[in-house]
Amino acid sequence: MRVAPKITLSGEQRAQLDAFARSRSLPLRLVQRAQIVLLASDGKQDLEIAETLNITRQTAGRWRKRFVRLGIPGIEKDAPRPGRTKKVSVSKTQMIVRKTTQERPANSTHWSTRTMAAAVGLSPSTIGRIWKIHGLKPHRIKTFKLSNDKHFIEKLNDIVGLYLSPPEHAIVLSCDEKSQIQALDRTQPGLPLKKGRCGTMTHDYKRNGTTTLFAALNTLNGKVIGTCMQRHRHQEWIKFLRLIDQGTPPDKHVHLIVDNYSTHKHPKVKAWLARHRRFTVHFTPTSASWLNMVERFFRDLTDKRIRRDAFPSVKVLIAAIEDYIAKHNQQPKPFIWTAEASDILEKVTRARKRLNKLKSV
Repeated sequence: MRVAPKITLSGEQRAQLDAFARSRSLPLRLVQRAQIVLLASDGKQDLEIAETLNITRQTAGRWRKRFVRLGIPGIEKDAPRPGRTKKVSVSKTQMIVRKTTQERPANSTHWSTRTMAAAVGLSPSTIGRIWKIHGLKPHRIKTFKLSNDKHFIEKLNDIVGLYLSPPEHAIVLSCDEKSQIQALDRTQPGLPLKKGRCGTMTHDYKRNGTTTLFAALNTLNGKVIGTCMQRHRHQEWIKFLRLIDQGTPPDKHVHLIVDNYSTHKHPKVKAWLARHRRFTVHFTPTSASWLNMVERFFRDLTDKRIRRDAFPSVKVLIAAIEDYIAKHNQQPKPFIWTAEASDILEKVTRARKRLNKLKSV
């Protein structure tokens, strides 16, 4: 007759196993394993333990032997399992990654799981798993633009310096125009949001005119000075500068961050600035509008107030924009700039090296 291995517990082991066996928060499998070992230490055989705990004799014997061999750590974790043998070899996986990143299908600009599966003789789900593991998303693409401004470094340091360390007794305003905001009205009313269904709106629309928003974001407190005008010539820009002049304390110096739009450099604009010495203009590098913090406000305005609404007239659109700015200024929240100029320059330098390398190929 086969006799199961005898188990003798130390006081510390018994106390720990008793705690496991009585626990209501540990996984059930660990509680059951502790009970098996405790009953075995009391001299019970595997068949008796199986009948007591309503398990199989093989289960009782397995965890008795694991405890004898490994102690308490042996019952706390499951034994490693070999799992299913991989069907796709390492070399084939590397070939799929190489084809995805370096080749194109014959009649398309990018691979899909189905076209790649047909090309390499695997299933689309297998291709999807390989792409997920390697972080590949051929269906997605991001846009970029590197500035070719000869004075990029100087302008970058100047503007980031204003964000991170603004001058004392001065106001820093990030300024720009959001032009051609369309008053779009839907051709049919959409259905409202309800449980189990998102809101709807027609894909087609009626154009009812446009307006241009002139905005100046105070980088310190997040407040916005804004107004809408029909056009965005130098005449309108000067009107907006006058509005800023009236809306800021006269004893404060005003630093304006603007892009290189020709309107901002018109001779009449320069003459106005020459007469108002408290204004200093800081131009962003060309093709670097992302450095202008007010663009972040424009994005929020579009996402939260304009894109999903309908406007039967320009007048209604302007009223909505003005209402959004007024409510924003009641509880302004500044956008915090965190990137150092050196970090940005490092990324730009890497991108330029990469572009130059591609051009030389």
